[in-house]
Amino acid sequence: MNVEKKKIREMVWNILEEKGVARFPRPVHGRIPNFEGAENACEKITVLEEYKKARIVKVSPDSPQYSIRLRCLIDGKKLVMPTPRLREGFLLLDPSKIPRRSYRKAATIRGAFNFGVKVDPENLPRVDFIVMGSVAVGKDGSRIGKGEGYGEIEYAVLREYNRVGEDVIVATNIHDLQLFDSVPQDPYDVPVDVIATPTRLIRTPLSKPKPKGVIWELLSDEKLEEIPILKMLREKRKV
Repeated sequence: MNVEKKKIREMVWNILEEKGVARFPRPVHGRIPNFEGAENACEKITVLEEYKKARIVKVSPDSPQYSIRLRCLIDGKKLVMPTPRLREGFLLLDPSKIPRRSYRKAATIRGAFNFGVKVDPENLPRVDFIVMGSVAVGKDGSRIGKGEGYGEIEYAVLREYNRVGEDVIVATNIHDLQLFDSVPQDPYDVPVDVIATPTRLIRTPLSKPKPKGVIWELLSDEKLEEIPILKMLREKRKV
């Protein structure tokens, strides 16, 4: 485990709690932290031309991204949502097949299972825009998640199946207290192109390359056993 990353996570989780801006579910330690102003940060993402033009949007299942998942459905965009820990792959939510009165429920994790359809990665439509959850983000586009690597694996799997291109915008919404000049990065980390906070919208420099797929030598046997999609993908590559 990257010790410096771990220290930054602990610092962020502590300061969000100490400053009174942490929001349910709490404590935020060990999570993509929910925060006061998450909705305002999400709203800033929706003004982006790339978001407006997108038809298929992938959004993480974490609490601070709830508002953007809801907005995708309201805006008529198909929503790709990873299941927690990617154990059951991806869900596809089509707002045209969901009663409008049920959008709020459908945008939750439990509701997504009720209103969405499980789809194998190779059968997903190509994703036009991505919103990831973060624990800490650098103004240079560097990003730290909660430390388990699922966001990176989701992105890598979609790249392997050609469901997302390198030019697709990756955005994240965070509290201003989660923003740094830069944070440590590993080869598998997915940098972000846009950072939205309750007070700012930042375009990061286009200097950090995104992973082209799964870096198999960095995956543990435990992760491979835990995520069926990875096992399937590895077997497919052997054929």
